[in-house]
Amino acid sequence: MSMSSQPRRRKSESPGGGAFPHRNLPLLLLQARESVLARFRPILNAHGITEQQWRIVRAVLEAGPLEPRQIGDCCAISSPSLAGILARMEALGFIARERLPHDQRRVRVSLTTRSRTLASRMAPQIEAAYALIEARLGTGFTAGCYGALDEMIALLGKAGAE
Repeated sequence: MSMSSQPRRRKSESPGGGAFPHRNLPLLLLQARESVLARFRPILNAHGITEQQWRIVRAVLEAGPLEPRQIGDCCAISSPSLAGILARMEALGFIARERLPHDQRRVRVSLTTRSRTLASRMAPQIEAAYALIEARLGTGFTAGCYGALDEMIALLGKAGAE
């Protein structure tokens, strides 16, 4: 049974005619993303952190210190946008940047005590949101989503790779 209020269409069912026989996958993915983010946005807002800043905090928490290029790739943030976000995060005391000793042109971004403390305070609320999502979707469906998304990313690769 579909969680959507609109019925699922088969590939051959195109309301706009035959020009686009496939459903709009990018739009569906954006709508699914928005449905998920709606569960987390109030938590982020209550703690004064933006979605992009939270993606960066989570990425660096999970991977350890990263270079800006790695953060941009991991968090799907363009280089020009990332430069401004990192500058604001540094000014807010969320990150620290240090030049790499073997190449002064390169920078490594790490989390500060402030951002680690914030993440620790947010963790119970974030995990509760995940639990609610899983309760709504079911553990099997949720696991299948993770698997399907991991496989899609692996099979299609990085954006613009072809």
